[in-house]
Amino acid sequence: MPTTPATATHSSSDGTADAIMLELVDENGTTIGTAEKLAAHQAPGQLHRAFSVFLFDEQGRLLLQRRALGKYHSPGVWSNTCCGHPYPGEAPFAAAARRTHEELGISPSLLAEAGTVRYNHPDPASGLVEQEFNHLFVGMAQEALKPDPEEVGETAFVTAAELAERHARTPFSAWFMTVLDAARPAIRELTGDSAGW
Repeated sequence: MPTTPATATHSSSDGTADAIMLELVDENGTTIGTAEKLAAHQAPGQLHRAFSVFLFDEQGRLLLQRRALGKYHSPGVWSNTCCGHPYPGEAPFAAAARRTHEELGISPSLLAEAGTVRYNHPDPASGLVEQEFNHLFVGMAQEALKPDPEEVGETAFVTAAELAERHARTPFSAWFMTVLDAARPAIRELTGDSAGW
């Protein structure tokens, strides 16, 4: 992982990772403190800042990823292009670009803010809870993907119709439809009406 001012505090000099801290927020998205990542997701969950990225190709197809089987939360399920949490003090836009590069090996182009959404989604399989104030971003994927296998099990570009069919028969993350629906106005602006989003 590239070392930035935000990530420098999250790895120690001997190369071991410190506990990952998340930014706790109130219902308006104002920072009120921090919590360790796993603790923030344990029931009933603590409201924290997150981001979700939706990248599209030139044909208006959405890039999905299937989360790696080794992930502690929602392993092996399909989800949006990239999602995660800013480090405390890290701007959501910077975190979204950083994490997309870390997971998929690409730098998104035309990345733009697409609003926020607040939700509370328990994950029955793990018992963890997503209490998130989520910053949404849309953009383009215009480079060859180089996924990190520890993060990403598989990728696929899908049309709106293909997504509906896949969603009906395949497990997706608990938060996927909430963030997709919240991002749809910005997605339509990016892809045009003919893409069907």
